[in-house]
Amino acid sequence: MNPKPADIYQPRDFIETHEGLIFAVVDGMLEDDRVLCFLRYAPIGGKLAKMGTDEANAYLQARAPRYLFSSKRLDARLHAVPQENIRRHHRPRDRVQDLLNSVPRDEIERKAIRLLQKFGACGLDLGRVGLTGSLLIGAQTPTSDLDFVIYGREAFFEAREIVGRLIEAGELQDLDDAAWRDAYDRRGCALTFEEFLWHERRKLNKALIDGTKFDITLVDELPSKASGPVRKLGPILLRAQIADAAYAFDYPAVYRLTHPELTEAVSFTHTYAGQALTGETVEISGLLEESHSGQRRIVVGSSREAAGEYIKVVSERRTP
Repeated sequence: MNPKPADIYQPRDFIETHEGLIFAVVDGMLEDDRVLCFLRYAPIGGKLAKMGTDEANAYLQARAPRYLFSSKRLDARLHAVPQENIRRHHRPRDRVQDLLNSVPRDEIERKAIRLLQKFGACGLDLGRVGLTGSLLIGAQTPTSDLDFVIYGREAFFEAREIVGRLIEAGELQDLDDAAWRDAYDRRGCALTFEEFLWHERRKLNKALIDGTKFDITLVDELPSKASGPVRKLGPILLRAQIADAAYAFDYPAVYRLTHPELTEAVSFTHTYAGQALTGETVEISGLLEESHSGQRRIVVGSSREAAGEYIKVVSERRTP
């Protein structure tokens, strides 16, 4: 069934086309009546194959170029699906409720249910929890991670606190060396492994449940703010102090900067969510972007892997 025109799309939702292509939503605002997204799975050889950035672009170029899209609002090349081409809208929150009301089909689903039960026992409102990634569409394997979405900032920070408490209580485990290395290899980020590890350990947005890695991601439920078109001015490398990191875990992550020319840094790459705290000095490599009003910001995550783009702390916040 096609979604109604008033259907609401949020980052981390999946949409499925009539051809069986499955895209991850990357922006909640429609553009030209299209959902901005990125191809994640395609039916190949009778089963769903997961796609990396280059593979997804090549696949669409060869088989479905109509989904390749140049966003004027974001000044970026990505994928976009007209609403009329959507056969099914996969919502992470619905998947959680399905799991809680069904018999698990495999060990990955059992672990997801166990973690949900732990969250609920600690007081987290499970109505604010969703599951995205392979588990959202039933494409999980025995080695799949669990990708949780927490809707609303207050619920997300509550979930982070719960993860920390459960690790201390021994009910969850911090990532071991192999799991950290695997997370690093999957990300393919521009930081060294040691730099990546230092930043990640303090985020409290991932852990292990019975040997399976999970992470939690914030999706703000407030409507996306309309923004005019922007233009990319080219790569930039700078150092600046973080003036405000209140929205560092959002999608996209936003860091207000103390800088004479730039107002903020924005990361569309999950690797750099929660990367820095207010008062810390960071080094940022990304693309300089200018809005129609002349305001400039630096953007990290011009592609899913964001090759060569990063945010890293070079001077920690001093505590009194």
